[in-house]
Amino acid sequence: MDKLKQLESFVSVVARGSLTAAAKAEGVAAAIMGRRLDALEERLGVKLLVRTTRRITLTHEGSAFLEDCQRLLADLANAEASVSAGGVKASGHLRITAPAGFGRRHVAPLVTKFREQHADVTISLNLSDRVIDLAGEGFDCAVRVGDLPDSSLVSVRMADNRRLCVATPGYLKAHGVPQHPSELAKFDCLTLSSEASQARGWSFRIDGEVVYLRPGGPLDCSDGQVLHDWCLAGYGIAWRSTWEVEAEVAAGRLVALLEDFAAPPNGIYAVFSQRKHLPLRVRLWIDFLKHSYGHQDFWQPALAQSQAS
Repeated sequence: MDKLKQLESFVSVVARGSLTAAAKAEGVAAAIMGRRLDALEERLGVKLLVRTTRRITLTHEGSAFLEDCQRLLADLANAEASVSAGGVKASGHLRITAPAGFGRRHVAPLVTKFREQHADVTISLNLSDRVIDLAGEGFDCAVRVGDLPDSSLVSVRMADNRRLCVATPGYLKAHGVPQHPSELAKFDCLTLSSEASQARGWSFRIDGEVVYLRPGGPLDCSDGQVLHDWCLAGYGIAWRSTWEVEAEVAAGRLVALLEDFAAPPNGIYAVFSQRKHLPLRVRLWIDFLKHSYGHQDFWQPALAQSQAS
């Protein structure tokens, strides 16, 4: 019996909730559908479904196997679509993760635009500052900002990410302006708490070398947006990415500090698991990100708006 047909029947029965409904959709007898499931379970040596006259319930093994089957069938459909007449029509489910603050501003708006071009793709976006295990947690692609740890993942650099020390004019008037990174110890610095990222601290170029400092202060938080808000409220100096603070700097609400000591930019990356054949929907999503982030205008809408007002 055809293995692919067994998998398709298994997914169909689960999706429709009964052998009868799945058989009707395919135009075969319910007994044929039942034999396919029996053959699949016998071949695998596990029970995938608990079948009664009233309902069908997935076993633990069945739930795990279902996700793999759905992904496999979607990948097969994408592979066929990529070489068929008319070419690039992606389908299936795309799971994406990104840092919370960056994801809200620069990933979420692109998700909806991407789906406008690929209506047969459904998308789940996870926003978290936790470094997610892509393969272990079933994600197709991550957008990550900053230095990447060594791993078996594949990364594609999309754009540069530069960081600035910033503070409000009011805070600087009251406390003075640091002239060298070593002076930050005298100021209230708003830092990410220890469980967050940025484990090495704030980076600066001093005497031609990149140096990492760990300034401190009375306030820290695991959420970058909170640090941004505290900085705008005048509670201290923050070290933030230009994509987050450029508009406020241009409008004069924040002042960029220690620019002569700014470290070289790190990157904004698309990261995904090593695969011989990357699903079409993932390839198109990565291409879409690279195209969007490659245009300087993408990073400037808020800045341009503040300068025009």
